[in-house]
Amino acid sequence: MSYERTTPCGQIAGCGCQWPGVAAYKGIRYATAGRWEYPRPVTHWDGVYQATAYGAACFQPRSFYDEAQVPEKAFYYHEFREGEHYDYSEDCLFLNIWTPENAAPGAKLPVLFYIHGGGFTGGCGNEKHFDGPAWPTKGVVAVTINYRLGPLGFACLPELSAEAGHTGNYGLYDQLCALQWVHDNIAAFGGDPARITVMGQSAGAMSVQQLCLSPLAKDLIAGAVMSSGGGVSAHFGSVAPAPERYAFWQSVARRAGCGSLAALRALPAADLFAAWQAVQKLTGGMNCAPVIDGQLIPRDGALAARRGDQCAVPYLMGSTSEDIVPPIVHKMAKGWCRLQADQGRPASYAWFFDRRLPGDENGAWHSSDLWYWFGTLDHCWRPMTAKDRLLSEQMVQYLCNFAATGNPNGGGLPLWQPVYKGQSRVLRLGQGDTRMGGVNTAKLTHTMLTNKAVGE
Repeated sequence: MSYERTTPCGQIAGCGCQWPGVAAYKGIRYATAGRWEYPRPVTHWDGVYQATAYGAACFQPRSFYDEAQVPEKAFYYHEFREGEHYDYSEDCLFLNIWTPENAAPGAKLPVLFYIHGGGFTGGCGNEKHFDGPAWPTKGVVAVTINYRLGPLGFACLPELSAEAGHTGNYGLYDQLCALQWVHDNIAAFGGDPARITVMGQSAGAMSVQQLCLSPLAKDLIAGAVMSSGGGVSAHFGSVAPAPERYAFWQSVARRAGCGSLAALRALPAADLFAAWQAVQKLTGGMNCAPVIDGQLIPRDGALAARRGDQCAVPYLMGSTSEDIVPPIVHKMAKGWCRLQADQGRPASYAWFFDRRLPGDENGAWHSSDLWYWFGTLDHCWRPMTAKDRLLSEQMVQYLCNFAATGNPNGGGLPLWQPVYKGQSRVLRLGQGDTRMGGVNTAKLTHTMLTNKAVGE
């Protein structure tokens, strides 16, 4: 079987994956960028691009230590990365595509474009749970991406603003550039550029939220899916103006012994991360995160939502029962769907995932739903049951229906009603039968393992 295709950038060769009839194209370079430069899209390559191995992930804290030897990292390491190998680099702007191997150019299949989480400081697009989504078996093209993280992705300095006209959000601009690249090239892989649904979890959901609110992404998004981080709240995921972060990053530069932007740019990545982490321990807060830059993010999300600035598309939103701050993220998701109804936007749907995963007593912890949405249970160490497999099949089908039509219903699945005035129930996914129901937020709790960013 030949996996070679012709794209606007040139010829590309892929490979098979664990799903019969699905082709994978791994490690496609979508952009280039120097340190704290905004990404420049790749528009051409010479020869045949060999897209058969994953590209490097961005440098992140775990790049500089053995996380198998760090007890506080043990849970997520065991869950998602144990036994895997990852390369790390500042040269990390790669994406991965999975598509039905017989999808002809111009087949106009729906596309799911996934942005990983990890607190904006960790993660990549090819951890175990992302490695070969089941979606192409349902006729949906899958995309995962890498983007710049931590101080490489979210530093803010006045010198950088003077140089480019704005500063910060380098990682978000990477995501936007990858989305534009997919829009311009996905037809060659059988995808429909007018039918791209963006999806993310945790910091990935917060990223999707910002893209949906941004004037720069409006023509690229047909639908959005956000897990454990979508919606707007004064208590979670709010954004500050870039100048409010200057003092923090100037402290990082001093800690690193860099008296100029040129020196800071030349600093080895390990030293940059060490200086950032040292200052972070002293100051606290979430300093590697989106900021109001006047371009991609022109204003605070809550104000933008009240103005109706968000993409007028359907949304699929939810969280887990033992999530990070579970009552807040649940109310944010449901509230965002209700806002769409109140503003006369397309129908939007909320879920609540409470499956207590087999293998331990941690319940439906932050990120646990990803195994099910991606349909990659076979990569997991847990003793998954027939119930888990049925639940995953339902969730994959809901997701693929949504990507195709903007409505998750169909195919004999239990009815999923959108949120609107007078209808505040959500779809319960997990312990009981899949069904519409209410959630008692007063009983929601979270586990200690959620206190660390998943991707670190």
